[in-house]
Amino acid sequence: MSMNATYRNAADLPSVIPIFPLPGALLLPRGEMPLNIFEPRYVALIDDAIKSARVIGMIQPDVESEIMPKTPSLHAVGCAGRITQLSETGDGRYLVTLTGIARFRVLEELLVTTPYRQCRVDFAAFPSDYEARAGEADVDRESVIRTLKAFVEANDLSIDWKGIKEASNEALVNALSMMSPFETREKQALLEAPDLKSRAEILVAITEMDLARGQDGSETPLQ
Repeated sequence: MSMNATYRNAADLPSVIPIFPLPGALLLPRGEMPLNIFEPRYVALIDDAIKSARVIGMIQPDVESEIMPKTPSLHAVGCAGRITQLSETGDGRYLVTLTGIARFRVLEELLVTTPYRQCRVDFAAFPSDYEARAGEADVDRESVIRTLKAFVEANDLSIDWKGIKEASNEALVNALSMMSPFETREKQALLEAPDLKSRAEILVAITEMDLARGQDGSETPLQ
């Protein structure tokens, strides 16, 4: 498929995909994730991916399940992205942009000879991921904006409010989820939310809990 391939359902996607485990990395459908690829195994992953479907599975390692594992377990759900931009730096690195396609559930990790991990995955559980702006009308946008303002003020941040105002509900909720400074567990909850409304509610709840901890005198993730 080309760099601009369109995916309409699970049948358009490969059942076996290369996996990029990265703690705290959250990719969502139609979201864009920049990656600086420098480890040899992931350079090899990119080399192979651009020769085939250009699809990579972003997934968080389940680092809490084991103590300092050499090959950490993977969370059950990740998100596939396609390589939509690629440039070489001249020093052996790739600068890549992944655009999210759809979430998947890991069926099994394969025994492979490649330096990177590969999994057999199933996309069937997330049919709404292919529909842009699905469920936007159900999102409590005012609640999301209100909580975002409180977070920005508490952490003395600057933000593009014009861009926030112009963003669709899907773009707003997913971008804030992807950029949020929260831990692996919270990022996984945002990823696995069944719909956009639920993701917005989880985002608001997580942010409000973080703000409450900050008011108690503990540090927030951005401090």
